[in-house]
Amino acid sequence: MTSSKALFYFCISTIIGILLQSIIKIPQAYTWGILISGILIIATSLIIGRRSFIILGFCILFLILGVIRLQISEFNIENDTLKKLNDSPKTITLLGQTIGEPDTRSSYQKLKIEVNDMGSIVLVTTGRYPEYHYLDKVKITGKLKTPPEFEDFNYKNYLLKDGIYSVIDFPKIELVSREHDYNAFSFLYEKVLFLKEKLRKSIDLNFSSPQNSILDGIVFGNDKNMPKDLKDKFNATGLSHITAVSGGNIVILISILMSFLLFLGLWRSHAFYISIIFIWVYIILVGFPASGVRAAIMGSILLLAEILGRQNTSSRIIMLAGSLMLFQNPFLLFYDVGFQLSFLASMGIIYLKPIIDSFLKFSHKFKSRSQFKVILNQRLKDLSDIISVTLSAQIFTLPIIIYNFGTVSLIAPITNLLILPIVPFLMVFGFLASLFGIFSGFLGWIFALPCYALLIYFLKVLDVFYQSWATKSFENISWAWFLIYYVILLMLIKFLQKKLKPKFLGF
Repeated sequence: MTSSKALFYFCISTIIGILLQSIIKIPQAYTWGILISGILIIATSLIIGRRSFIILGFCILFLILGVIRLQISEFNIENDTLKKLNDSPKTITLLGQTIGEPDTRSSYQKLKIEVNDMGSIVLVTTGRYPEYHYLDKVKITGKLKTPPEFEDFNYKNYLLKDGIYSVIDFPKIELVSREHDYNAFSFLYEKVLFLKEKLRKSIDLNFSSPQNSILDGIVFGNDKNMPKDLKDKFNATGLSHITAVSGGNIVILISILMSFLLFLGLWRSHAFYISIIFIWVYIILVGFPASGVRAAIMGSILLLAEILGRQNTSSRIIMLAGSLMLFQNPFLLFYDVGFQLSFLASMGIIYLKPIIDSFLKFSHKFKSRSQFKVILNQRLKDLSDIISVTLSAQIFTLPIIIYNFGTVSLIAPITNLLILPIVPFLMVFGFLASLFGIFSGFLGWIFALPCYALLIYFLKVLDVFYQSWATKSFENISWAWFLIYYVILLMLIKFLQKKLKPKFLGF
């Protein structure tokens, strides 16, 4: 067994360990028993010289490593000083400072406050005004509560992955100071947030509703102030991921951007570097959202793995990245939909895309060797890549979307094929229009012109495909169905890989 394959098994074992601890809560006595068993297997294997059993022993150790990592995180939560004050009838006063970008809505705002001397984070909901900013020092007086669990949404677990175990709704807030203590990252982050706010205001000046809402979502991942009727259209047509910095969206966007640059005639290496630079500039611009950063890491590794040109290598690199992210924050596995979507979208592109490509190749093969036909053949191939990326990612993420959102768009494959190719144009021209609009209304208008045409097309697609029959709702679906779905999908992929193997090899 090669070292890379062994590492692949170790990564899977770590993820399984986190999964088991999340589901069944393994007692400490069992943990130590399994740990000792793994050590004994390794020792015995070294004595008798059986390498395969050594790998098995280390897989057990990595499995227990995943279990212990989650147990440590759970222990830290239970012993969090601030959490112990939750739901107390007493009013308490906390001193702290805002971390991250304030989540500003039309009538209220949410602030993440890191409490001084504790290191704990509390989520504060307060009125829309006065406005607070990153690193503002504040004094909060109110009652701590445990985050609620709703019937259709577990808000407590949603915040858990971000290290938030307590909330305060509409407390008394006093601004203590706006003098900020910087390090290199916080200084850069503050400047990014300042630029982002200027760019968003520029979009509002150059575009009217609903175009400004769509562009704000596409360029900056902000769909929080989008009108409800427009959100309904996005959900019904399966395009809501476009206006949010979601895991699957970033991975799909990176892959499509790569295919699009190849379509324009760039060399593969040039397209790779431009795609990586573009997506990380985008992540910086939208303010380093955690889900976006994780998805960008996954997407960047996916592109790198594709450049290496081997499917096994690609999947092992993605698995390594996923296990490292989970080791850093084991709650991502169950409670971070963005992580789930980015991981599954990446695996879908690795394993399913080549199969879909093989079925699409018939549409762009020509016997003629004329230069025109050769160029046309290459352009059709690049366009088919966009189709296969979209379909493969959506097929792999479908159960997660159904489970978390309860609905699925029946026309999503069609609408995504119609819209995704223009998203890079909207991102680029939308950003340029907002950037130049800061300095000159005329320059902003010039760069906004291409956006107007693309947004008219975008809205037309939404209007045409927004139909009552376009969505299917699901309720009370057992996780067993999702397990069956992935088992069947993996079996089908395995079967088609064997059947189409000569085509993969170029015969």
